[in-house]
Amino acid sequence: MRSFLYFVLVLLLVGTSLGQTSLSPRWEELTAADFRSAIEQSKHTCVLPFGIVEKHGPHMPLGTDLLKVRSAVLQSVQREYAVVFPEYYFGQIFEAEHQPGTIAYSSHLQMELLQETTDEMARNGCKKIIVVNGHGGNENLLPYFAQTQLEKPHDYVVYVLPVLSAPPGGPAKKSSGPDMHAGESETSKMLVARPDLVHMDRANQESGADQARLKLPEDLYTAIWWYARFPNHYSGEGAAATKERGEYEMTKWEDVIVDSIRAVKADDTSLRLQNEFFEKAKHPLDTPQ
Repeated sequence: MRSFLYFVLVLLLVGTSLGQTSLSPRWEELTAADFRSAIEQSKHTCVLPFGIVEKHGPHMPLGTDLLKVRSAVLQSVQREYAVVFPEYYFGQIFEAEHQPGTIAYSSHLQMELLQETTDEMARNGCKKIIVVNGHGGNENLLPYFAQTQLEKPHDYVVYVLPVLSAPPGGPAKKSSGPDMHAGESETSKMLVARPDLVHMDRANQESGADQARLKLPEDLYTAIWWYARFPNHYSGEGAAATKERGEYEMTKWEDVIVDSIRAVKADDTSLRLQNEFFEKAKHPLDTPQ
């Protein structure tokens, strides 16, 4: 009898475990009831992979940034569960408007849509939102967006994980010089994320060399800098990419995402301090000096 009860208990525990891990991390694939369970399982932690639609050299798809960041995030949440928001590509890409296929929304719409998206995510239980950036052109937009969360009270916290630079170590890189867009590093990652969409035979059809058409001090910024250097919207040597290099870089990226999700789940301080800040902001003259 005792053995039978033990067997039943094991079956129940296994069934519970399978039930917990069988939930899809993809927001759009969950039923309403499963979504509620997913939010609980994720400890109210959701990930917003942020990409863009733009040219990626002559050899990669327009959605490269979106595809590779979603691939990295979806692999990561297999190790540390979180709910993943659907495809999001409404970011900053004015510098590529001269290239076919680019979708560039107005700056005010970018901010408004992102704010309403995170507000809606929070209304549905996502009290900890990690925006994982997959596009270099969002690197200023997203920290600024995070900073604007102090404009008025929110019952949730936004965290921003910037684009991960090519990590040191791993298989030796074959190219030299700039490697910022559709070059060896990014092409290598796409050979892992979506190899079926990479046309390696086209990688040398255009130049990804720096054309250096501006002669300005290094620290002096102007918006036309990217077009001045890389008018083909291609920086680097995509033909030098390898799957081995891509596996190394994607694994490192996924490690950072997993660590970030775990840290955010454990973070009970940010929201408390955020609420404290908003209370003090109501009466700044009462703040001790």
